[in-house]
Amino acid sequence: MFEPIPVTLLTGFLGAGKTTLLNRLLHDPTAGRIAVVVNEFGEAGLDHDLIEEAAEEVVLMPAGCICCTIRGDLSKTLTSLVARRARGDLAFDRVVIEATGLADPGPIHHTLLVDRVLAANYALDGIVTAVDAVLGVETLQRHEEAKTQIAMADRIVLTKCDLADSKMIKALTARLDQLNPGAQRITANKGAVPSGVLFGLGSLRSTMEPEHALSWLAAPAPDLLAGLSGMSLPKKDPLVDLASPSHHASDERITTASITLDKPIPAQIFDFWLDTLIALKGPDILRMKGIVHIEDVPKPFVFHGVQHIFEPPVPLENWPEGNHTSRVVVIARDIPKADLEENLAVLRRRPKAGDDAGGLIEHSLPIP
Repeated sequence: MFEPIPVTLLTGFLGAGKTTLLNRLLHDPTAGRIAVVVNEFGEAGLDHDLIEEAAEEVVLMPAGCICCTIRGDLSKTLTSLVARRARGDLAFDRVVIEATGLADPGPIHHTLLVDRVLAANYALDGIVTAVDAVLGVETLQRHEEAKTQIAMADRIVLTKCDLADSKMIKALTARLDQLNPGAQRITANKGAVPSGVLFGLGSLRSTMEPEHALSWLAAPAPDLLAGLSGMSLPKKDPLVDLASPSHHASDERITTASITLDKPIPAQIFDFWLDTLIALKGPDILRMKGIVHIEDVPKPFVFHGVQHIFEPPVPLENWPEGNHTSRVVVIARDIPKADLEENLAVLRRRPKAGDDAGGLIEHSLPIP
C-alpha cells in the first residue's frame, strides 16, 4: 500500500532558532533521509556543508515569504522532488520545509491539500514552531505572525532557555497556555531535541491507535479514556479553565475553545454546524480538529482543517467498542471565547420532529 511522503513544516518567528534546530536534526542518525526545502530570509541560512553531508537533498528557495510570494515555486519544488524520487535519482523518507520567520503556516497547508500532485504524494505530518524563550513574550506582543505560528503548532520547541531567567519562562508559558494549550512543548538544548519528537505528529491515519489520536487532539478529559487499557490520566486537562484571569487578556485576538460530547452527533447537525461556521468565519478559524462520533456510524473519525480547507476525514478503525465520546477543538482569531463556546454548544442539540438542521441552528449561531 502506498504511503504518502510525510512533510514537516518548521516555523517560528525571526531569530527563534529554526535553522539551528534543523541543523541538529540533520545530524541525528535516527531521523532518516530528509529532503530539506529551505526558504532563506536574508543571508543567514543553513550550514550547507553540514547539510550536504547529512541529508540526501537540499532545495534552497529564493528569499521571500514562502507562504505567499513563492507558493507556486513550493508546489513546483515538491513536484520535482517526488518525480526525482520515483525515477530513483533521489532517496528520501520525509520532507522538512523551513519557512521564513514571517510565514503563515495556513497557505502552505492549503497547497499540500489542493494541489493534485502534492495531495496524492505528500501528507502534512505536523507543524513545529520554534519559540525564543528570551524574546518570546515581546515578540508575541508586537507581531501577529508569531501568534498565528504558535496557535497552529502541533509541537512547540522552546529555544534559548539557557539564556532566559525563570520570570521570562513563566511569562512565556502563560502566553503559550493561552494561545495553544494543547500543543506539547519540548525544550531544545542548543538546538538539540530528543530523537523522534518532531516527527509522527499527524493523526489522520485509519490504523492509528487511540492513544495517538487523543494526544494529537490534546490531553484528554478523563471520561474520554474510559475503557482504554494502559492509558494514564493527566493531572489536568490544559483546555480547562481557559477563562481564568491568568489565561485571559482583553487585547488577545486568538482564543481556544473545546467541547466534549458523550453521545454521537446527528449527521445533519454536525454538517450544518461545520458548513455554517466555515462560511461565516472561515478566514478566522486558524485551526479546527476533532474526534467525532456520528449517529449510526460504527467508528469515529478524525478531522482537521485550517481556515476553510479541510483534510479528508479518516475513520479510526482501532477505536474501542462502547466509547462514543466526541471532542472538537477550535483555535480562532477575533472571535470572543464566549461566542466560540456557544457556537460549539450547537453540537449538543438534537433535531425535533419536523425540524431541519437549518431551522434548528440558524438562531443558535452567535457569530455575525
